[in-house]
Amino acid sequence: MDPRVREHAETLVDWSARIDPGDDVVLSVGEGAHDLAVAVAEALGEREANLLATYDSGEVSRAYISSYEGTFEDDPAFELALYERADSVLSLGGSRNVSATADVPGDRRQAYSRSRQGIREARLDTDWVKTVHPTRALAQRAGMAYEAYQDFVYGAVLRDWESLAEEMSQLKDILDAGSEVRLRKDADGTDLTMSIAGRTAINSAASVAYDSHNLPSGEVFTAPEATEGVVHFDVPMTVQGRTVRDVRLEFEDGAVIDWAAGAGEDAITEVIETDDGARRVGELGIGMNRGIDRPTDSILFDEKMAGTVHLALGRAYSDCLPDGESGNESTVHVDLLTDMRASGTELLVDDEVVQRDGVFRWEDR
Repeated sequence: MDPRVREHAETLVDWSARIDPGDDVVLSVGEGAHDLAVAVAEALGEREANLLATYDSGEVSRAYISSYEGTFEDDPAFELALYERADSVLSLGGSRNVSATADVPGDRRQAYSRSRQGIREARLDTDWVKTVHPTRALAQRAGMAYEAYQDFVYGAVLRDWESLAEEMSQLKDILDAGSEVRLRKDADGTDLTMSIAGRTAINSAASVAYDSHNLPSGEVFTAPEATEGVVHFDVPMTVQGRTVRDVRLEFEDGAVIDWAAGAGEDAITEVIETDDGARRVGELGIGMNRGIDRPTDSILFDEKMAGTVHLALGRAYSDCLPDGESGNESTVHVDLLTDMRASGTELLVDDEVVQRDGVFRWEDR
C-alpha cells in the first residue's frame, strides 16, 4: 500500500475527525476507496473506536431510485436512527463512474433528496468529515494521468494544516467584522454584493475543531444574505451528473431572477427549481489551499483552490448564523465557482480590497 494512503487515514482520523476511544463511527466507503477504507479501519481499531462500514455507490443509487415506483418514505426510521446514534460519519469518496446517475430523471432525484432531509440533518449533527481516495475515474474527469492525479490529491490533503489555519484566520477576522462583500470582475461583467452582517465565518482548516468537515479543505466561508447583482461562474464542473459551464446568475432581492449557461443549463434549472431556498445563496466560500492549483471537476477540491470564490445555491450552514436564526433552508446545496485570478478582479469587504487578481493583500505578489 502507498504509504501516503496510511498518512491520509491518520490525518482523517486524528486531525480532521478527532476520534476518541469508544466513539461510534459510521464509515461510508465509495466504490473505489477500498484501500483508504482499510487504512482508516486500521486507524480506528488502534484508537479503540466502534466501526460500522456502509457502501456508497452511484450505480446502486441509480438502480434503487430508478426502479422505485412509489412515493419515497420520509426519513426511514432505521437509517435515521443510525445517524442519530453516531458520533462521527467519515465519508470516503472514490467513484468508478462519476456520471452513474446522469440518466435518473430530475424529479425522481429531487423526490428522493427531499425524503431524506431529516437524515441529512442528523448526519450533519455528527462530527462528519468527507474526503476522497484517488481513482482512475476521478483522474480521467480531471484530465490527468492516474499517477499525476495521485500526487495532486496528496499534495492537497497532506499539508501543514496548523500553519494554513493561522493564515486563514486573517480572512476570517475580516469577514467576521464586515458587513458587505462585493465581487467584481472586469472580464465578464461580474458585479455582485452580499450582506454578511452578523454572520460568523468558518476557518475551514480540515478539522471538526475548526467547524470544518472536508479533507482537503483550505477555505473560509460564511452564510450571506441579500444578494444583488450579476455573477459569472467560469470554472466548469459536474452538477446533477451533467457538465455545467459558463453559468450566469442574476439576483434581485436576494433571489435568482434569471439564469443561463453555456452548457448544462437544464441541470442549473433543475437545481434552482428544487424549492424556494434553492434560488438563494446559502454560502460564500473563498479558496486558500495553494496545493490545489487547477480545477479537477471535483467540488471537494475545486472550491478550495486558491484564487477562486464559490457560491452555493441552497442550504446555509447553521454554524455561520446568529443564535436563533435559521438562515436559508433548502434540500440542496450546490456550489458554483468563479476564478478570481484574472486581471481586473477584486474581492472587497466594506469597500476595502481584500484580494486583487487572486492575491490577498498580505501575500507577496
